[in-house]
Parts: sequence; structure tokens; C-alpha cells
Amino acid sequence: MAQFFDLWAQYGPLMLAGLATTAWICALATALGLAIGLLLACLESTPFTPLRWAVRAYIEIMRGLPILILLFVLYYGGPSIGLRLSAEAVGVFGLGFYGAAYFAEIFRSGFQSISKGQIEAARMAGLSGTQIIRHIKLPQMLVMITPPMVNQIIILIKESAVLSIITVAELTKNTTQFVNETYAVIEPYLAAALLYWLLVEAVAQLGKYVERRVRF
Repeated sequence: MAQFFDLWAQYGPLMLAGLATTAWICALATALGLAIGLLLACLESTPFTPLRWAVRAYIEIMRGLPILILLFVLYYGGPSIGLRLSAEAVGVFGLGFYGAAYFAEIFRSGFQSISKGQIEAARMAGLSGTQIIRHIKLPQMLVMITPPMVNQIIILIKESAVLSIITVAELTKNTTQFVNETYAVIEPYLAAALLYWLLVEAVAQLGKYVERRVRF
């Protein structure tokens, strides 16, 4: 036990810095993924068939693509076409674009949960498509989609561990440095597991709070 506290005193700041990096990258990626996902879900109902096909193709490709392959393409393949991004930027965009496909499906299921009668009544009342989405679809579907949305955010947080492979100094990368420098294994990974759990638990509790608010 004394050894654990000695190691934590020396490497604790490194682990906390990794946690902070994981948190802000996942926060930005989630915001990006939610924005793109909502846009994709709205475009899936467009009357322009080629656009609908393009949206569906994007969703299917991203859902079938391992996140690590996407990160490699952006980080190592990007410079060959003039796209030079930092490892952290690749992490944000990679997780965001990847998560957007799943968020789009969650939004789509939420939109489909709204009865057609309400939509027809809104159209008869003179509401535009944008007004229908804003005042009828979004408020009602939030109740339904909050749990799966929170679950998807948690999945993104856990999948962010692969960012260590493209040199992002996030929690897993810093834990590996801890292990390599001290030759300890159990202590660093137990500490990393605890920090990941705390981050995930914070998101889960925030999700429960949002779910209570949208229900009332």
C-alpha cells in the first residue's frame, strides 16, 4: 500500500493530466457528433433522394468501420492529401465523425416515435418543417433518446483509449508511460480503471439528471 501511494505521489499529476485530455477530447467529439448526427437525421427525411442515399451511405460506412482505421486514415493518410492535423484534432474529429453515425440513428428512432397525426396537425396549422422539428419533434423525442444517447457517449469515452496509438497523451497513453517507467503494472492500470469509472459515472449521473428534467 505504501508503494502505491509513493507511485501515485510521483505519477498522479501525469494520470490526472491524461484524464483531463480524455475528458475535453470526448466533450468536443460528443458535441460534434451530436450536431452532425442531428443534421444527418433531419436530412434522412429530405425529399431529395440522392441526398438521402448519401446520408444513409455515410451512416452505414461509419457503423461498419473500426474507429482505429478511421483514426489511421486521418492521422497518417491525411498529410498525403494536404490534411495536416494534430493528434488531438484527429481524436476530436475521428470520434466525432464516428459517433455521428450512431447519434443519427438514435435521433432517427426518436423522430419516428412521434405519431404522424401530430405532424399532420402541425402542417395543417401552418407550421414549417423546421418549426415542426423544433417545437414538436425535438421536445418529445428527448424523453425517449436520452438513455441511449448517454450510453453512446459512454461508449465513445471508453473507445477514446485507442487514441493512445496515435500518440494522444490521454489517460491510457499516460498510464502506459507510468508502466514503462516504473515497471509496475497493477497499480497504474487500477488507477486508470478508477479514473475511467469516475468519468463514466459522472456522465451517467448527468444523463439521469437530464432525463428527469425532460420528463417534467
